Parts: sequence; structure tokens; C-alpha cells
Amino acid sequence: MMFVAMRLNLDVLLILDALDKHGSFATAAESLFKTPAALSYMIQKLEGDLNITLLDRSGHRAKFTDTGRMMLEKGRLLLNAAKDLEKQAVQVQSGWEKELSIALDDSFPFNALLPLIDEFHALNKQTRLNFTHHTLAGSWEELTHHGADMILGAINEPPTSAAWAYKMLGTLDNIFVVAPSHPLAQTQTPLTNDQLCLHRAVVISDSARSCQPINSNLMDEQPQIRVDDFHSKLTLLRAGMGCGFLPRHIARPWLENGELVEKSVVSFREKDVAYMAWRNHSDGLAQRWWREALLSKVDEFYP
Repeated sequence: MMFVAMRLNLDVLLILDALDKHGSFATAAESLFKTPAALSYMIQKLEGDLNITLLDRSGHRAKFTDTGRMMLEKGRLLLNAAKDLEKQAVQVQSGWEKELSIALDDSFPFNALLPLIDEFHALNKQTRLNFTHHTLAGSWEELTHHGADMILGAINEPPTSAAWAYKMLGTLDNIFVVAPSHPLAQTQTPLTNDQLCLHRAVVISDSARSCQPINSNLMDEQPQIRVDDFHSKLTLLRAGMGCGFLPRHIARPWLENGELVEKSVVSFREKDVAYMAWRNHSDGLAQRWWREALLSKVDEFYP
């Protein structure tokens, strides 16, 4: 049987992924600890070997062609499969995963994990814990597209697949808040949509790149400032630079010290369901330990 060498390798797929995430050869090269020239050479070599064009270089910044975009999306599936293969090989050898990737929705109370992290490291120091933060549909995307082993606090209905399982962690109560200095703070009656449209909203962007974004409590005609996390949103809200919705457990300290006030709104999505989910086929000792530990404390995360 004749052996035919593969002209596609994972390094090129990593380069395409980095280019899409970072937007330029310079930043992509920095993230991969390579030079921009090395990245450009590897892409051009693959283009020549396969007689295809991955990037349109006619403008100021290179853009993916249709072929390049297809290679990027299919390549990410191969990269995730390769990562899974590495994890499974280490897991088969020792029973403990080399790394456990846990993606958190930014609304999840990370402080609640501190005792579990301490307890886990006392039991097992060989598994590296990797925590990342995401927003809205971005948490689900980490599980479905980017290889996270578990996600915590993802909101709204989970995607349907036999590849992962999920469990409800609790319910987030959404409330509308403003700083005491904000004009809406003095309103005595429940706020209408017409009133809200006159004031700038502070909104958290959806970190999802491939999945359908989740709609927030926002009207299209309302002016807005977009941020990436709840810390930035709280900073703007406390400064009176906008208004917006927060989960009650995040707003609670600032309501208690008077830096934020809660206002009634006529119509909005009052609750979000938060989920925990994990990969079914990746059942190493570390994932199993975390799954059981988290499920034993399921009533403590959203008081």
C-alpha cells in the first residue's frame, strides 16, 4: 500500500485560528510565539501545495476567502479533536487528566469555587485547572465549539446533543438598577419602555463567535455602551453613566451600601436559568470529582 504524505498539518490550522481571533499577523504571531514572517510562509506554502487561496491580501489587512473560512471552521473541529486525543491519552495512562478546562459565565460567583479549588489541589496536583470567563451564549460555545470540559453558569436553554449532559444550577433574578445620581433614580412609578429609551443602557456583549447570540433586556432604539464583563458594567452603573439590568446576587453589595438603587420596570425578562454542563465522552477522575463536588453544592451558588 502506497503511503501518501499529508500536506495539511495542525500548525497551519492553529495559525488560521489565531488570525481569526486576533485580526492581524502581528498579534497572531505573538500569541503563537512565532514571527509574522513564519506565519505568512506556512500559509503560503499550504496555498501552493493545495493550489488554493486562503487569504485575500488585496486590502490593507488580509481577509479570509470563502475557502479560507471553510478551512478555518473545519480546522477548528480537527484542532478540538486533536486536543481531545491528547487528553484521552494522558487520562488512559493515569486516570487523571493533564488539564481540566472549566468555562464560566461571567455571572457565575467565582468565589464559591475557592474552597473546591483548595480541596481539589490537596487531592491532586497533577491536573492543571484552566478557568475562563465568557458571556451569554459564549459559555455554551466553549463547550460545543472550543473544547471546554465543563461550563458553569451558562444561561438559557442548552443545545441538544448526546455529546454533553447538563444540570440546572439555579435561577438568576434580574433587576434594573441605576446610581442615586441618575435621573431615573427619582422616578416613583414603574419605568416604561418609552422612558428607558431616553437613557443610555450599559450592556454586556455576547462573547459567542459561532453560536446564535442571546438577546438581552434591551430595545433596539435605546442608546447603549457595550462592555465585556460585569465588573466594567458595574463601574459604569455606579458612576451614573448609564442604566441597566444585573443579576441580584451581583448587585446586592452595591444595593446594600447605597451606590445603586433598584427600580421597577413595566416589562422585562425577570429570570434566567443557569446551567452546568459537561462532556459525556470525557469522564476522567478530575472531571468526575468536580462534577460531583459542584452538584453537592448546587443550592449555594445563587442565594
